[in-house]
Amino acid sequence: MRLVGCMISMVAVLSLVLVSNAGITSDFIRIVERSVDMPLESDVFRVSPGFNAPQQKIIMAMFSPSRNQSTFLYFALLVLGLTLNQAVICHGGKTSNFIRKVEKSIDMPLNSDVFAAPHGYNAPQQTTSGHHPLIDLATTTSRHNANCNCRPHPSVGHSIPLRLRPIFHWTTTHRRSTLPCRHSSLTDDPSPVVPYPTLPALTNSGDTDPTPSQASPPRHHPVHITQGDHEGRAVIVSWVTMEAPGSDKLIYWEDNTNDKKSEHAKMSKYKYYNYTSGYIHHGIIKHLEFDTKYYYQIGTGKNPRTFWFRTPPKPGPDVPYTFGLIGDLGQTYDSNATLTHYEENPKKGQAVLFVGDLSYADNYPDHDNNRWDSWARFVERSTAYQPWIWTAGNHELDFAPEIGESKPFKPFKHRYRTPYKSSNSTAPFWYSIKRGPAHIIVLSSYSAYGKYTPQYNWLEEELPRINRSETPWLIVLVHSPWYNSYQYHFMEGESMRVMFEPWFVQHKVDLVFSGHVHAYERSKRVSNIAYNIVNGHCTPVADQSAPVYVTIGDGGNIEGLANNMTQPQPEYSAFREASFGHAILDIKNRTHAYYSWHRNQDGFAVHADSTWFFNRVWHPVDENIGANE
Repeated sequence: MRLVGCMISMVAVLSLVLVSNAGITSDFIRIVERSVDMPLESDVFRVSPGFNAPQQKIIMAMFSPSRNQSTFLYFALLVLGLTLNQAVICHGGKTSNFIRKVEKSIDMPLNSDVFAAPHGYNAPQQTTSGHHPLIDLATTTSRHNANCNCRPHPSVGHSIPLRLRPIFHWTTTHRRSTLPCRHSSLTDDPSPVVPYPTLPALTNSGDTDPTPSQASPPRHHPVHITQGDHEGRAVIVSWVTMEAPGSDKLIYWEDNTNDKKSEHAKMSKYKYYNYTSGYIHHGIIKHLEFDTKYYYQIGTGKNPRTFWFRTPPKPGPDVPYTFGLIGDLGQTYDSNATLTHYEENPKKGQAVLFVGDLSYADNYPDHDNNRWDSWARFVERSTAYQPWIWTAGNHELDFAPEIGESKPFKPFKHRYRTPYKSSNSTAPFWYSIKRGPAHIIVLSSYSAYGKYTPQYNWLEEELPRINRSETPWLIVLVHSPWYNSYQYHFMEGESMRVMFEPWFVQHKVDLVFSGHVHAYERSKRVSNIAYNIVNGHCTPVADQSAPVYVTIGDGGNIEGLANNMTQPQPEYSAFREASFGHAILDIKNRTHAYYSWHRNQDGFAVHADSTWFFNRVWHPVDENIGANE
């Protein structure tokens, strides 16, 4: 009978091994620190009390050679079964083996070149001009590292880590054709120089325009664009002038034409504690043609600046479109690496879905709003040429009654516009847009969402209106994740999940992207909607009508990585890794989309995690089964 029991245990263990459906394990392994033996005085090595007391008695008693062999085999298999049971049953997908070196994220100093203000009196800011900084970092950094004479920075106390930090300069007739050392803003030493590379434009497929710098003087003051209506035929252009209001005129024209049109922007300012903003302009360009390249010019008169963008294709089920995905960016050296990695990715994103937490200005004393200005100058090299779709995160709240600032979202609301009215929303923090084959819903984790609230009522009406024959891909952006297996912000999104998850399953949402947790994680298709107050059904289960949940809060901000994970890894988690990076969602047609996540330490084309997503309405196949279809 013992032998029969032993055989049954073996079959059970092997069956569990065979049916397990694990995720993908990254093969990038990096040793952080050397393993060290515990000292002999550790309590785990202590000797049993008493003279000549027996030691190691449990192991010797169990596995003594004098025991019956079948008993020994039974116990051995029992131990093996319990071990595999823990590994197979309790664990979900796989945790990447890649371990990023533990080091503090450091904000770039305000005199860094990426924050440089434009030349000229009252030149428009927070929009990008000059060449796009798409430098081959593999070449550039290696040239600098060989000769770099870095001294410790006084504010840091040690040499700045040699991270991927590109150099950004703007073409002028007087600029020398050399690049300074990449640490030039952090050292008093004269820096060795290398030839200035030719920089390619940040383009969509088919664009060959080198850069808008040919049409305007080099300026670098914050400007950004976002979608300005529901369909994609309008663009909101935002910029700042610091010394005076300047011109409110926004000129635009279609590529290869001289038919220039103009709109007038609205201007505002705000005060936050001891900070007063510049003159913030928001202008909207309407009635644009789909899939068309346009130029636009601001700051007419003394210091005009010219940029361009491409409108999306007309919404349709089989229109291909590529989104970038970034979250929790901040303005550290790691942030710079993330943005550069996105810009250099061979698969060019056409718009960015940004899942919240922009500048991290609230990490500074009195929520230093100068860091809102510097962040906008930092990202404008992308945001002036392609729309970023904004989600509000907790770092956009800027709620600080202790310094007299009790109005939530004050800086964000003044600086970043959203097209919320075009989707019948009553506030700029939740809204929807159509872009190509996708219907994108943006939700606010930090606005009321309980029953009868404006956000709840809006979403309840929005979901049934979506035409999946026109926009088959239904994507949701929300800052706080609903499924999160990291210890950071664990279950903070739970109350919102309880409110809205049944609707997501009912309406077959394809993908949900979140930030907040400063790491990366991708879930399987699961739901947890069966529970009520008496039935006790409170475990996530596989559900092919449910979305995949992706946490992409790994932009590189000053708070650093979230590297403490819950153990064991839950069954719903397919892949997770504590590294900084970005993602690309490449929608091919109504049925298939290819998704890839890119860590900053890899080459620009390397996929650290990737998978095919199948549309829940048009091709509701389990991705784990039909990945080769």
